[in-house]
Amino acid sequence: MAITESQIQTALAEVIDPNTEQNFIASKSAKNIKIDGRNVSVDIVLGYPANSVLAEIKALVENKLKSLPDVGIVTINIGSRIVSHSVQRGVQLLSGVKNIIAVASGKGGVGKSTTAVNLTLALAAEGARVGILDADIYGPSQPQMLGVNKRPDSKDGKSIEPLESHGIQVMSIGFLVDIDTPMVWRGPMATGALEQLLRDTRWKDLDYLVIDLPPGTGDIQLTLSQKVPVTGAIIVTTPQDIALLDARKGLKMFEKVGIPILGIVENMSTHICSNCGHEEHIFGAGGGAAMCKDYNVDLLGSLPLDIRIREQTDNGKPTVAAEPDSDIAKIYKQIARTTAIKLSQLNLDHSSKFPNIVIQNT
Repeated sequence: MAITESQIQTALAEVIDPNTEQNFIASKSAKNIKIDGRNVSVDIVLGYPANSVLAEIKALVENKLKSLPDVGIVTINIGSRIVSHSVQRGVQLLSGVKNIIAVASGKGGVGKSTTAVNLTLALAAEGARVGILDADIYGPSQPQMLGVNKRPDSKDGKSIEPLESHGIQVMSIGFLVDIDTPMVWRGPMATGALEQLLRDTRWKDLDYLVIDLPPGTGDIQLTLSQKVPVTGAIIVTTPQDIALLDARKGLKMFEKVGIPILGIVENMSTHICSNCGHEEHIFGAGGGAAMCKDYNVDLLGSLPLDIRIREQTDNGKPTVAAEPDSDIAKIYKQIARTTAIKLSQLNLDHSSKFPNIVIQNT
């Protein structure tokens, strides 16, 4: 008896994507089902980058279809397609960028910039086109973290070409000023510089632009939430009560301006001694999970306090680039996939499908 498309769809509805916990029919990931006699081919198009787990997902689908009676050769074509999602109302979209992810923290010293750069590199490693904007006008750190000390070019005298490092596009005020020059600017100047860096940079076809925000909830954060088309925000904290107090303020700020919280990353959650292997919760335990429960948001992942993360970032080659197969890099990649999945489940941006309305005197 010949296999039918209905049977294939029923089988795919029983296969659960371990990352989204949805079946491939409900998520509309299964496309272009073709049957040629006993042979079957299916395209699986994921809404998130997932290079690390593509083989695993392909095997799940392949094994399910091969288990059906009367099925011969099974061909699974698998990949990702990342689309734009909606942002705050009334905010001008950014050319060359599909989605903007803001990485914030209520206070300094929690490893936000380290998390932001490794998240960016992890999204790229998973197969996305990604850039990072260092929005800390007063204390830019991404040039050192990414090992870039060049000045960006301007082909037309108006816009700036982003620099590239480890396969990602990057822009920072640190590329335009001397490393020892303090930015003695008042709030409006700093926010103006941020907007100019963001909109005058010729971002090249990015799936995600990660914005590494300065700590706190001041002028720059407010400008970002009011004038920059942010798709979603991530809050970085440590388990320490003092850090959590400030992280809650950052979370509430994004909620007030209508920016979705993609989740919380708990940094420095545990320390494992490099000599004896003893594990200790230096900054407390369970704080990030408790905050997630209080505000009904997801814990995207927990990262250890590890000397290698600091050393590699200081040397201009963050962990995901320096040791892509390490356990820590795998955590960053898991956080990146979870972030992308959360973002893919937000409302789509349909603005490009509507015509511009022009009123003219006739």
